[in-house]
Amino acid sequence: MADQARQMQIGEVAERTGLSLRTIRHYEDVGLVTPSARSKGGFRLYTEADVDRLMVVRRMKPLDFSLEEMRELLGIIDRITAADDAPAEDERQRLRERLDAYQKVADARCEKLRAQLMAAEDFAATLHRKLDEVG
Repeated sequence: MADQARQMQIGEVAERTGLSLRTIRHYEDVGLVTPSARSKGGFRLYTEADVDRLMVVRRMKPLDFSLEEMRELLGIIDRITAADDAPAEDERQRLRERLDAYQKVADARCEKLRAQLMAAEDFAATLHRKLDEVG
């Protein structure tokens, strides 16, 4: 639990997530992540949970999820995992259905990307063959 309470400045979070400082600040501006605290000097301080949240956003980005979809998914995750105010069973079921819908969209988009990658690799191989032919 000590690691959960450890606070990191934005530079370390950027390094850990592979996101730029600007991108992290943007995600804060649009309400996707909020630093857990601020230092006395006003620096943003993040916890491991904040890093996990940023990684969810980072993983959604290449799948072309919109900021609104990211916001909705994070809200679903927040609500379904809430320990202090757990959702009633009917709400929990609705949240699971929404989460399942996001999973299906993510799976479909991954499959589309795999097909695009295969086509790109085939094209690159064709270029290699052509270069070898003209040697």
